[in-house]
Amino acid sequence: MPNALNAKYFEWQIWFKKLFPFLNKEVILIGGSLGGIFLVKYLSENKFPKKIKGLFLVAPPFGDRDKKYSLADFNPKIKNLKNIEKQCTYINIYHSKNDPVVPFEDFLNYKKYLTKANFHEFKNREHFSQEKFPEIIKDIKKII
Repeated sequence: MPNALNAKYFEWQIWFKKLFPFLNKEVILIGGSLGGIFLVKYLSENKFPKKIKGLFLVAPPFGDRDKKYSLADFNPKIKNLKNIEKQCTYINIYHSKNDPVVPFEDFLNYKKYLTKANFHEFKNREHFSQEKFPEIIKDIKKII
């Protein structure tokens, strides 16, 4: 996505929309960390033009209220989160208890609001900066 070191939601949104004509009728969306919260915000506030067969979020921040970090303009409105479930056939969220970047509490908050999602909890995967992620591959293969 553009300008990764100084990311702006509006810029990412423009770039994301430019991809729509190239997508198939059914899509699988995957977002990790800031990419995950981008998808959360976008899908909670917009109607996606294609059918979303699967949404896979890896260690997405939940929101920046009372946090030591700021999501700036990537911060979604909690009241709109149910819009995500209306657009996605399958939702999977992955988080590790020892994530040094995004607190595990954020994962627990998603559990409260996205009740139809599948939640995958890990103990020692940190912020998923790994070369292989067999669990997500297995879950994607289940829906294709």
